[in-house]
Amino acid sequence: MAESFIFSIAESLAAKLASRAYQEASRLVGVYDDLQELKSSLSYVKAVLLDAEQKQEHNHELREWLKQIKLIFYDAENFLDEVDCETLSKQVVRDYGTPKDKVGRFFSSSNPLVFRYKLGHQIKEIKKRLDRVAADRNKFGLQVIDVDRRAVHRREMTYSHVVESKVVGREHDKEMIMKLLMEPSLDDNGGSKHISVIPIVGIGGLGKTTLARLVYSNKRVTESFPLKMWVSVPDDFNVRSLIIKIINSPSDFASSTDAPAGQQNLRDLEIEQLQHRLRNMLEDQKFLLVLDDVWNEDRVKWVELQDLISVGAQGSKVIVTTRSQSIASMMGTVACSHNLESLSPEDSLRLFVRWAFKEGEEEKYPELIRIGREIVEKCKGVPLAVRTLGSSLFSKHETQEWEALRDKEIWDLPQKEDDILPALKLSYDEMPSHLRQCFALLSLYPKNHAFISLDVASLWGAAGLLSLQSQDKSMVDIAHQYLRDLMARSFLHDVFDCGSFYFFLIHDLVHDLAVYVAKDVCQLVSSNTQDISENVLHLSFVENGLRCNSIKPSLQGARSILFPVNEVGASEAFLNAWVSNCKYLRYLDLSDSTCETLPQSISKLKHLRSISLCNNTRIKRLPSSICKLQNLQVLRLDGCSNLETLPKKLRKLISLQRLEITTKQSILPESDIAKLNRLEYLCVQDCDNLESLFVETRLPTLRTLQVSGCANLKSLPLDTHHFPQLETLVIPGIANEDWLDRSEDTNAVLRLKSIYFYGMVTLPHSLQQYASTLQTLVIACFYELEVLPEWLWNLSSLKSLYISECPKLKSLPSDIHRLTSLQVLGIIKCRELYRKYEPQVGECWPMISHIKHTYIRDTWE
Repeated sequence: MAESFIFSIAESLAAKLASRAYQEASRLVGVYDDLQELKSSLSYVKAVLLDAEQKQEHNHELREWLKQIKLIFYDAENFLDEVDCETLSKQVVRDYGTPKDKVGRFFSSSNPLVFRYKLGHQIKEIKKRLDRVAADRNKFGLQVIDVDRRAVHRREMTYSHVVESKVVGREHDKEMIMKLLMEPSLDDNGGSKHISVIPIVGIGGLGKTTLARLVYSNKRVTESFPLKMWVSVPDDFNVRSLIIKIINSPSDFASSTDAPAGQQNLRDLEIEQLQHRLRNMLEDQKFLLVLDDVWNEDRVKWVELQDLISVGAQGSKVIVTTRSQSIASMMGTVACSHNLESLSPEDSLRLFVRWAFKEGEEEKYPELIRIGREIVEKCKGVPLAVRTLGSSLFSKHETQEWEALRDKEIWDLPQKEDDILPALKLSYDEMPSHLRQCFALLSLYPKNHAFISLDVASLWGAAGLLSLQSQDKSMVDIAHQYLRDLMARSFLHDVFDCGSFYFFLIHDLVHDLAVYVAKDVCQLVSSNTQDISENVLHLSFVENGLRCNSIKPSLQGARSILFPVNEVGASEAFLNAWVSNCKYLRYLDLSDSTCETLPQSISKLKHLRSISLCNNTRIKRLPSSICKLQNLQVLRLDGCSNLETLPKKLRKLISLQRLEITTKQSILPESDIAKLNRLEYLCVQDCDNLESLFVETRLPTLRTLQVSGCANLKSLPLDTHHFPQLETLVIPGIANEDWLDRSEDTNAVLRLKSIYFYGMVTLPHSLQQYASTLQTLVIACFYELEVLPEWLWNLSSLKSLYISECPKLKSLPSDIHRLTSLQVLGIIKCRELYRKYEPQVGECWPMISHIKHTYIRDTWE
């Protein structure tokens, strides 16, 4: 299905060839005329690709034709990237090269004459291949369509936590579950049962999780269960992982232990220690535990967990959501499971209208409502399908567009119960081509993965999917726009907007769709993987204990390798077998790896845009050759607690935009860092030997600065002299907070838009300096904070305020209405605040009900 975004690849190639910067670069290396001829051939093929994308579904020969073009395009992308590499290499030699470097370059393969000859030959070969395939264009009867007119109609930002008044057709289901929760626990013989397990069963997309959340957030439930926990269950029902998730789940547990659970590395504990912690936490507590999305039918694992949680008080309850009747029978203790039914036709139409129109707008379009009713009938009462299709038609008022969607042939294909819903595929087909590519790469992460937008931006950027439309927008800005576009189409959920970045999830069925459309270019590697297609571009190793070396590395064209699951890091043997073999790699995520060094040959990966070694606790040094990666945009060394020193000549990484550091050095190479003219994001983490930062250094392009866990840091000048473009400041867990309150020059106050404070005792007074510019404030893990300062309400520009894991904070000041710009208020895992400000029912809810968006939960799940 990778052919579904081939037009986007063609557009990217055409835009690159037409750009002024690239034309200058091609002249510089002497291949300008050759590239202009290739551009002409590309335009001839590109003109019919949109029509070919739409007609390929039922034409095998056309699909094969597109596959041939796709492979040629991949080769074209690789050699065009060679031009970029050569241009950047020339720039580094010019700016930082020694006479020895220049002589060595003349006698290497980078000699201008040798390079020009080799590249010219490659261009001619690719043009010849493209012309040969293009000659078959006319036999398919394809129309010329030059512009992709599938637009994203953007609605106002939505927040996907459950608001009861916006849930359609589940009132009866909610009352049934509430009744089961409130009645005494009984066994099959009518006697008292210690802990009841209530399964909610239904096919994917019906709203099992939404129903569970409705109940979980209910005031009566909160009052009846002093301890509530919500856990998204991993597919393998790994008991160790579940114990850690349960321990970290409750909002009030942090205040009841000597050290907050959120601050402890539970992964380092033995299983016996974890079991002991869990029993201590649950013993004699009446609790509600939600196990969301259970797939595994291994009864032994369930009994093991059941035994651990049986120490809870009488009346404790467990809610299980699952698609499987057999799992419900295995785990359930009530007389019968709650089988969630499809929405009625009327409820389905109500939900559809809510997502397809602005409020009240549907009254103007009775004909569209008639067609909408016919579309909704095809969704078979599945809310996810109804919502996604409604979103795809938002702000489209032409009858023909609605009829075209209604009459698509995909509705008539035979469907199995577990097939990807046709509605989701149709919504995907309606996406612009560039958005399809971005969405497909989300398949590289496992189900239930908690996405962070910065990491998604790094992946998309490395893959070349984020074309810069203007100089004042960064790649992260473009990535965030694409994420908002996906959100507008209901392809993301549980989106948590933190101003400078997002957290989000994707539904299991949406993940299935991503895997389906990306199956030719992306592959998740697990113990069941027998072989990997030679044309796969992106590889993700997603399973604990996976022996990566057992799979033959024969993928020279691979562009991405990642390990998105904790504790599945790469070894040195993997690096030697794979990395050096994949010369076109652009994205390499070696998080949690066990290698003690990187090979000197890492410099041969000249196409590399992003490399992460975060949380590698064994690596001590990096090879100096890493500084030859002139394309590198992201370098992550955070959590490398034994890294003795950063590589010399960091200044040569002239494309670097994001740098994250943990090192034992007492002085960072600040002069080198200051010469990184594209650096926008800098994180300095757990550098215990640092005492000062950037006192004599200016970072003119930096937009985001994070400084965390640097126990001996005494000096960091936060002003526009040192950080003229700084917009976002992240300060987690500062041991010495004195330097935060220093502001010697009132004319050099930073123009901060977002501030994130974590794990501190109180809010620093310096926060008041940013009253006129600050738009987002996050206050998290202030375990001793009992009251917010009165001056907080002077932040006149504040639009978003998030307060999380502040267990002793009991109320918000009564004059919160003075924050007249406030549009979003989030309260997460603050038990006392949750009880008082719970939407509709909390005693203090009227104080904040005027705020446009409120996000109030007692769990992160």
